[in-house]
Amino acid sequence: MDITVVARNAEIHPNFRSYVEEKVSKVTQFYPRAQRIDVELTHERNPRQADTAERIELTVYGKGPIIRAEAQSSDRYAAVDIAAGKLFERLRRMRDRAKDHRRRYDVPEDVELLVDEAVAPTVEVEEPPARLQSAGDLKVGEAREEQLGDSPVIVRQKVHEAEAMSLDDALYQMELVGHPFFLFVDIETKQPCVIYHRHGWTYGVIRLNTTVQ
Repeated sequence: MDITVVARNAEIHPNFRSYVEEKVSKVTQFYPRAQRIDVELTHERNPRQADTAERIELTVYGKGPIIRAEAQSSDRYAAVDIAAGKLFERLRRMRDRAKDHRRRYDVPEDVELLVDEAVAPTVEVEEPPARLQSAGDLKVGEAREEQLGDSPVIVRQKVHEAEAMSLDDALYQMELVGHPFFLFVDIETKQPCVIYHRHGWTYGVIRLNTTVQ
């Protein structure tokens, strides 16, 4: 299993790299088919954010779904421990689910799925926004960051490989990556969809009609 450790606004010291590699190598205990783990350390230079200055993101790739976890702390070693704990818990859930021959996500009875048609919001702008470069020239897994015109806004684009899946599988995948939303292609309707967490055990689904008039 390959382990890649990279940093943004920070340096990777040998002791820290060894600590990370030893910690994340335990992934194979829960996910034997894991092939690669990407570890990204980001240091926030703003002194007002000292309590969360060290951010760790762990991403596991293998013959199965992508699993991701992240954490922030004032200490990068502590951030690794927190992120690894989240990651191992999601891997345990994935392993337990694999033992279920029904191969479906057990949604609690009080979970409500709200399916809405996407409605483009009305936004008034005085002048056209600066154009970003198309993501069409990016390869799968590749990311690019751009500054939006003269503003301080940074937009990060990344291309992911998408497989059509059911709503249940999309909900399961969202829980694995620990995000409040998940973009997918519905296997039945072939529509691009977003499932998102609303509140409690309530989720929403936005479906896009890609027919162009």
